Amino acid sequence: MKEISLVDTTLRDGPQSLWATRMKTAHMLPIAPVMDDAGFKAIELMGTCHFDACLRYLRENPWERVRLMAEATPKTPLSALIRSKSLTSFNIVPDSVIELWVQRCGANGIERLMIFDALHDWNNLKGSVAAAKSVGIQVMIPLVYSISPVHTDEFYARKTAEMMKELKPDVVMIKDSIGLLTPDRVKTLVPVIKKEIGNLPLEMHSHCTTGLAPICCLDSVALGVDIIDVCASPLANGPSHPSTENITMNLRRLGYHPIVDDEAVAKISDHFRYVARRENLPLGAPVEYDVFQYVHQVPGGMISNLKAMLKERKMEHRLNEVLEEVSVIREEWGYPVMITPFSQLVGTQAVLNILLGERYKVSTEEGIRYMLGHYGKTPAPVDQNVLDKITGLPEAKGFLNWIQPQPTIKELRKEMGRPGISDDELLLRLLFAEEHVEQTIAAGPIKRDFPRGDKSVVALIGELTKRYDHHFTGIRKGGFSLQLSKGCG
Repeated sequence: MKEISLVDTTLRDGPQSLWATRMKTAHMLPIAPVMDDAGFKAIELMGTCHFDACLRYLRENPWERVRLMAEATPKTPLSALIRSKSLTSFNIVPDSVIELWVQRCGANGIERLMIFDALHDWNNLKGSVAAAKSVGIQVMIPLVYSISPVHTDEFYARKTAEMMKELKPDVVMIKDSIGLLTPDRVKTLVPVIKKEIGNLPLEMHSHCTTGLAPICCLDSVALGVDIIDVCASPLANGPSHPSTENITMNLRRLGYHPIVDDEAVAKISDHFRYVARRENLPLGAPVEYDVFQYVHQVPGGMISNLKAMLKERKMEHRLNEVLEEVSVIREEWGYPVMITPFSQLVGTQAVLNILLGERYKVSTEEGIRYMLGHYGKTPAPVDQNVLDKITGLPEAKGFLNWIQPQPTIKELRKEMGRPGISDDELLLRLLFAEEHVEQTIAAGPIKRDFPRGDKSVVALIGELTKRYDHHFTGIRKGGFSLQLSKGCG
């Protein structure tokens, strides 16, 4: 019976897909020991957008979150995600900053890094992969799945062969962030990748955007996939991942042995269901199939952003028009995969084209830089007419002969004028808004007080005992009776 490992994405991709990345550290810590005992291959904890959310919205030091969770899950590797040359935003950052970021991930407790480049330009990853390997971090490189005339099985086979030669990863992943995989494509794609990686572990990461991810994950196992990314049911489905419960049940029915403790999985789901109710957060639910997803290929979270942009201008009725424009721009831009940062770049350009009534009348700085190749080599050549129009814009002049500056960390420290701060704080100040970093520091240590949601009665008693509008708490069930009295002083 073949064993299948599971990676839990409940703390990283689950809230990123369904809760706008607003899961607090206090939501995680009570259930962390149970997650540590569940048997997962790894627990996904952080992407670079989570660092931003911690600072911007939660006033939590993200490095402290990593340390606290590493202490709480000593048996299970914590996994994080970084992307190429832009790391935390749409800006291209110096190599020295990326190297220090990777080193600090390892020092704070990250043992596994997903390092990806949506253009599959492996030159962009050589520095970060080398940095990860130098500090003993396991390196996983994804092949980001997309559909276009360029993204054929032959393309992925070639890119896999290049990756194996140039980067030498520890794990290879099929990363279907947009939820575009179909069972038919799985049957042709997985074998060509498996052929190139040999005995190296192959991981499947697929989102339920079109509702097909569970069957694609299950079908991939018979073709050689060793690891499946799953999510606790309250944060599964929709634009998130297949649920742990569903995948494990079906794997067993198909004759496989998923390495996971069902009792722990149930407790994890009970806890996060409690968190959702208490914090008024949505629960994941299966979605209906939408063929239009295969045309525009915009991730679910980005569609929400487009709606918001249009609503501000009282033009939400033009969403489908914008999505059609997205598909046209993507072709003109050489078929970038529609995930961060390129989904935002293409989506913003589509909104500008539609709202202004003239295509490429203006463009963003990031769009200009993409067209000039600053982010890497595009999968296909960009449309020359569009390139000429964008590079002819006044705002493009400063980028035509741009060469990326490569200051050292020592030089950046001197420039910042804060010689005594830690490397962790230095990175936060270099990469995120100063006001958010200052407000987070002022907020002090992360708040940890939150009940265990899988022990709801205990949580209820604990909450009641903190109230001062009553003198005793009583519980009665059958022949059992418990009364807790409180002093009046």
